[in-house]
Amino acid sequence: MKIYLRNIPFLSLCLVALLVIGAVLLQYPKADIHLWMNANHNTAWDFLFRYYTVVGEWVPYVIVAALLFYKAGWAVFMLGDLLLSGLLAQRLKYVFDTDRPYLFFQNNYPDIQLPFVEGVRLSKFYSFPSGHTTTFFVFFFVLCLIATDRLASQRQLVSTPSAKSGYAWLMYILVPSVCFIFALLGAYSRIYLSQHFLEDIFGGMILGVGTTLLLMWIIEKWGETRFWNWNLLDLRHKNGQKTKK
Repeated sequence: MKIYLRNIPFLSLCLVALLVIGAVLLQYPKADIHLWMNANHNTAWDFLFRYYTVVGEWVPYVIVAALLFYKAGWAVFMLGDLLLSGLLAQRLKYVFDTDRPYLFFQNNYPDIQLPFVEGVRLSKFYSFPSGHTTTFFVFFFVLCLIATDRLASQRQLVSTPSAKSGYAWLMYILVPSVCFIFALLGAYSRIYLSQHFLEDIFGGMILGVGTTLLLMWIIEKWGETRFWNWNLLDLRHKNGQKTKK
């Protein structure tokens, strides 16, 4: 239960975002929303979102490998979450079988020219939900879990009130806010690049956060086990001891 309570700030931000997005989706047609959210293209934003969107394709798996040097449990948790959410996202894409913005506007509004980003190859099919958005929210939610867990364990070792309040500020304000902003930027990059509609982002957010919440009971059950806290540095240390003997 503690792991859930520590991450209420991140979940609260996600809930607010989902409520706002849901209200917008109910009030306006998706074509109007997409055009409005793509109205301000410039060279700087084109460069940022063209390359930032790729973060959702390979960076999480690099972090999974890096986590093996911290705690193997977190590495397995993130990898399992990425694979589960990814499989569900791909399955839902085939179930809903919706057109992406490029094909949707081509078929329904041929006179409208979407602002495209040079060097970005546009997909046409299987729009809902956004797989990249799912990955972004899994990745940054799990990073938030790891950070708040680390801060909580360090806070238990701190005795001074001022230091405790500093850890609380990091845990409940800064870390969740930063993780949420980076996840949301990744989601918006999919709209900016005309790879997805806002409704696809909505579905991706729910899926990414939902699978992470579903798997969080694993932390409660095995978070203090020997395997969870094992890392590759422990193995190296043991091999070093054997060599000395």
